[in-house]
Amino acid sequence: MKARYEPASDFLKAVIADEVSLDGSALADANFKKLIAMTRDADRSNRDWAVLLLSQREDDTTAVRDALLSAASDEDDIVRGEAILGLARRDRMLALPLLQSALAGPSANINLFEAAAIVAHPSLIDDLRAFADPSGDSLVDEMVLAALCACNSASATE
Repeated sequence: MKARYEPASDFLKAVIADEVSLDGSALADANFKKLIAMTRDADRSNRDWAVLLLSQREDDTTAVRDALLSAASDEDDIVRGEAILGLARRDRMLALPLLQSALAGPSANINLFEAAAIVAHPSLIDDLRAFADPSGDSLVDEMVLAALCACNSASATE
């Protein structure tokens, strides 16, 4: 059986388990600031989980965007992909150049394909086509196809 992937941080584990509030009180505000700070943690698992958790929230503040923008240049491709996805959920045009750069590389992850489907910009089509061949992972293949369809639809309306 495969071990569950968790962050090293007990704080992040508590956030994941909904044992720590991030909304509605002074303590929650402090916890939210700590979550943002964890996006720059030295431990990769902590950065990964902190960016994922931040990306999935609906908050759209300067602090959140700054944290996601910073994480979009993380050394780890999964962290970068999660950050770009979080930005795409908030501001498609802000995410577009980051997504263009990421998809121009030799590899990409599912977060980038999901972000491309949200951004749905015709400039992504050629780079997405590079990932259109079957990968052996049906979920990834479906996300690439969804992103291509979204970008093609956007192209047709321009």
